[in-house]
Amino acid sequence: MKAFLVTGSFADPRKEQPFSIEMAAEDEAAVKEKALSTIGSRHKMKRWQITIDKVEEVPADKVVNPVVKYQIGA
Repeated sequence: MKAFLVTGSFADPRKEQPFSIEMAAEDEAAVKEKALSTIGSRHKMKRWQITIDKVEEVPADKVVNPVVKYQIGA
């Protein structure tokens, strides 16, 4: 597994809410799917309300989230 940093925004009724989240997945397509699922579940948003701007791979030594560190084996 690899670590990724996903950044984007979602359409909250009051304003655009930016987000940045670290996730572990096999590839970019899997991490996009996981991000849409997680953000949608946490904030009761539909997939079309969530915009993913950028997906970057993060080196193992730069990962901050302890759960992601464990998942990638760092």
